Amino acid sequence: MYLEFITDEDLEKHIKKTLEYYRNTIEKIDLAKFNSNIVDPIKLTFDSIVYDRGIESIIIDEIARQRDKSNTNAIGFFNQDIFEYIKGCSLPDKGFDVVFDNGKRRIYVELKNKHNTMNSSSSQKTYMRMQAKLLEEPECECFLVEVIAKKSQNVAWSMSLDSVSTRNDKIRRVSMDKFYEVVTGDKDAFMKLCKVLPKVIKKVVSATLAKEREQDTVFEELAEKDKDLLKALYLLAFKTYEGFNNF
Repeated sequence: MYLEFITDEDLEKHIKKTLEYYRNTIEKIDLAKFNSNIVDPIKLTFDSIVYDRGIESIIIDEIARQRDKSNTNAIGFFNQDIFEYIKGCSLPDKGFDVVFDNGKRRIYVELKNKHNTMNSSSSQKTYMRMQAKLLEEPECECFLVEVIAKKSQNVAWSMSLDSVSTRNDKIRRVSMDKFYEVVTGDKDAFMKLCKVLPKVIKKVVSATLAKEREQDTVFEELAEKDKDLLKALYLLAFKTYEGFNNF
């Protein structure tokens, strides 16, 4: 058994669903896909010279950046939808991200990946939505749960609304480890999940995605345009611009 608060079958099923988001990014990246939003060769030139790195290395970083951007949704899905399999938790169709109800406590959760995800306006909007929920259900609690918080915490969330400081002990700012402790009763539950993840991901990947990996062809296709890869990037981005036929 990997963990006590989620079955092995459910954990593997959830990781398999998460990997479906990765499916597009494990497909090979060819030049057309690499340049689908037009890569900025001027930025790559600065990056290469300022950081004293070859253009090949900078291109590899750009490919990784593109993949990373696509995979952000996958991690959001993993962090939120795993609660579907944890006792007492449910995922409503609309409104809050997670609801926890064990018969003694009912908690409505807004889940964010990182502590700096929300700006001031969205923070105030979220806080007021939680205030409205408390008026609707006075016995409930509302949590802003941050996967990557500044520190481990479960504290009342103070907010300034129209320049007035507002605080309600039932509206709380909670780090992911503390939320896992609330829903599982185990203060180390989140750590235990993180500890088994590499093992489970490797198992699921080997069974589902390993054979689908392909080699990227960006370098080969750039070299067909020009053996000087940086020049090829400029010709790719500015092929219709004046003078670049003699670049």
